[in-house]
Amino acid sequence: MPPTITATDHPLDKLTGDAVVVAVGKGPDGPLPTPGAEAVDRLLGGRLLPALADLGVRGTEDEVTRLPSFGQGPFPVVAVVGLGAPDAAGAYGHEAVRRASGAASRALGGRRTVVSLLAAVGGTPDAGRLHAVGEGALLGAYEFTAYKSELPAGRLVPPSEFTIVVPDTAAAEAALRRVRAVADAVALVRDLVNTPPNDLYPAELAARGAAAGEKAGLAAEILDEDELAAGGYGGILAVGQGSTRKPRLLRLSYSGAGARKKVALVGKGITFDSGGLSIKPALKMEDMKSDMAGAAAVIATVCLVAQLGLPVDVVATVPMAENLPSGSAYRPADVVTFRNGKKAEITNTDAEGRVILADAIARAAEDRPDALLETSTLTGAQLVALGTRTAGVMGSDDLRDAVVAAGKRCGEGMWAMPLPPELRKGLDSPIADFVNANADRMGGMLVGGHFLAEFVPDGLPWAHIDIAGPSYNTGSPWGYTPKGGTGVPVRTLLATIEDLIAEG
Repeated sequence: MPPTITATDHPLDKLTGDAVVVAVGKGPDGPLPTPGAEAVDRLLGGRLLPALADLGVRGTEDEVTRLPSFGQGPFPVVAVVGLGAPDAAGAYGHEAVRRASGAASRALGGRRTVVSLLAAVGGTPDAGRLHAVGEGALLGAYEFTAYKSELPAGRLVPPSEFTIVVPDTAAAEAALRRVRAVADAVALVRDLVNTPPNDLYPAELAARGAAAGEKAGLAAEILDEDELAAGGYGGILAVGQGSTRKPRLLRLSYSGAGARKKVALVGKGITFDSGGLSIKPALKMEDMKSDMAGAAAVIATVCLVAQLGLPVDVVATVPMAENLPSGSAYRPADVVTFRNGKKAEITNTDAEGRVILADAIARAAEDRPDALLETSTLTGAQLVALGTRTAGVMGSDDLRDAVVAAGKRCGEGMWAMPLPPELRKGLDSPIADFVNANADRMGGMLVGGHFLAEFVPDGLPWAHIDIAGPSYNTGSPWGYTPKGGTGVPVRTLLATIEDLIAEG
């Protein structure tokens, strides 16, 4: 069961729990207390802050210090989490609070009930800070244990109940309903990305996506390989023909009351990517189960939009295939014909994501949306250019910049990238409309964007979010981000859709 989260306005000395969470910032001469830390310090008779100084606590990001209260308060454990340095005005951003809340959740395994004073960071909490505290707490408590046949004895189970102390519980509860919905959507993505590919093949991913959509009240449609052939989806069929587990296309549709905008979502669903005949090196190939993270994100996002009842029409078009080498696999030098009639010469079967996305973008554009948002683990070049935590965003200038701004607000790193016209020449083909991959590795992320742009009709605002790094954490957990699937960019997609609604 997912953790629960509630709000209370009860005095601190009237609350009980297995731990209380407070924060300190990083100052030039030691930790900087926040109102919550000062309140617990008073409750403990002035013992907390001197203890932190004696322990050498610095207040840096992701630093968590656990101290016993020795019976001096209603909480046996005090968890003090670092916020990092404040800005020039002495304030801490929402992302610093979100990360701190997540780091505390990860550090409090074995503590079932947790009371958080992090909403008091910076004074009276606003909706943004409350969202940050709640999202961090729930996302930091995530774990994936579905394939553990026996959990270790003495395992420290993440907290299952969070209580946030606020001055106004009525306003807070309304905000926390949204927090719970967002956290559930992110958890769905993480679960799907973490599921092994032998259990999450195209037909299964489509079925799980349709089930999630139908639970949220969406209309769901799944096209099998015969229907894909009849519909002219040559790209999806080409990539999927090397596997015995055939490709699918999932469509999830939401019609919001009072909608004045229609948004198309597209996400790459390669349930496992060996590279096909252009096979990848064996090292780290197991991480390629995450190549469907874009598909999982758009499935979860359209379900989240429906759960929140937003006044917008959203249709998710999700192509799914397994890219394997075999006697029936598509080959370098093949020419693929897409749904919109354009043709690509295949020069690299490992550039398969754009091949299935081409069909999906063409189909999504037929609905005449007002904007198209696409996300995919498209290129290793994204990691080379921007690292593991920052997605590259390309497309129409205004929508691209809106996505980047939305990501900044919700704590998902995004960076605007150009589509330099000279790089388009690298896709020229002597026999077809274009090739699917340029042999020149320079600007590979941007060349991938150019390929996708070939399938976006003129005048349609669109954005491509390359999440090759940010969607799957191969390193250690940090903040509210676990190892494995992260759930990026669900929160950015939601924020962008809400911005489009606000435009009218």
